[in-house]
Amino acid sequence: MFGFDLTFIGVLVLSAISAGALAYALLYNSVREEKHQQKRYESVKRAEDERNAAKLVRDRQADISKRRKAVQETLKDLEDRHKTRERNTLRPPLKIQIKQAGLDTSMERFYMYSAVSGVVLTFGGLLIGLPLYLLPALIIVGAVGLPRFVVSFLRKRRVKHFLEEFPNALDIIVRAVKSGLPLNDGIRLIATEAREPVRREFRRIVEAQQIGMPIPEAAMRMTETMPCAEAGFFGIVIQIQSQAGGNLSEALGNLSRVLRDRKKMKAKVSALSMEAKASAVIIGALPVVVAFLVYLTSPTYIMPLFTEPTGNLMLGIGAFWMGIGIFIMRQMMNFEV
Repeated sequence: MFGFDLTFIGVLVLSAISAGALAYALLYNSVREEKHQQKRYESVKRAEDERNAAKLVRDRQADISKRRKAVQETLKDLEDRHKTRERNTLRPPLKIQIKQAGLDTSMERFYMYSAVSGVVLTFGGLLIGLPLYLLPALIIVGAVGLPRFVVSFLRKRRVKHFLEEFPNALDIIVRAVKSGLPLNDGIRLIATEAREPVRREFRRIVEAQQIGMPIPEAAMRMTETMPCAEAGFFGIVIQIQSQAGGNLSEALGNLSRVLRDRKKMKAKVSALSMEAKASAVIIGALPVVVAFLVYLTSPTYIMPLFTEPTGNLMLGIGAFWMGIGIFIMRQMMNFEV
């Protein structure tokens, strides 16, 4: 009985082994083909993924190259425009200077004021007894020099007030853009709420937009009425953002920070050069003070400088060289930041 069981079990084992061997022999090719197909599928998938990744990299590089090219073209165009505007900023015509000074005076009225200034200054020279040969110089100073000096003074003062308020205006625009408002609403907010002369400059942008001019073009024209580099920076940022895209609030925030750093640097340079300015003032005032003290102590000693032709010539030559020295010292102390 036990031997029968072993024989039966052996037959079953051999049958199972035979069936397994037969199945393996029959299915071997199918299994090998399936594995081969799986490897080929994985290889094709891997190659497709690599092609997709390479295509994505190429597309990204092409997009970066396209944006870089667009930015370069924009910068070149802006540079050409900036050179044209820079000529009007550094040495603008008198009509543009009057406009940049914030005056609404026409050229005819300005020339009339200049003529009146020349006549008044000449008449004042006659009243205090100046020699007749100095009257033509007084006419030139009163009719040409003094009005232009006033315009230049008002122009610089207006630029100074603009630079004090401009970073605050940019911060308001940044907060407006971050809160979801469009750029033109932020500009309108500055045009109604900011202090002069920032309000007036942004009102010009709003008025230009109302007649159909794009905001970037209107912002680029700000330097025509506000002759400072900061106004040009604002126009360039708006122009680049409109053509190349990007985060406008971040760009304007960076611009505001740069303007504040420039202001701090100017204040630091002014503080460092204050000693040189005080020395220049002392050196420039010393001849006048010494002459006045000599006049108080010995009038007869110094009066020939004012009464004799030779003395007048010496005073004129001394004043000329002294003016050159003051001008040189002034140029040495002025730093552009």
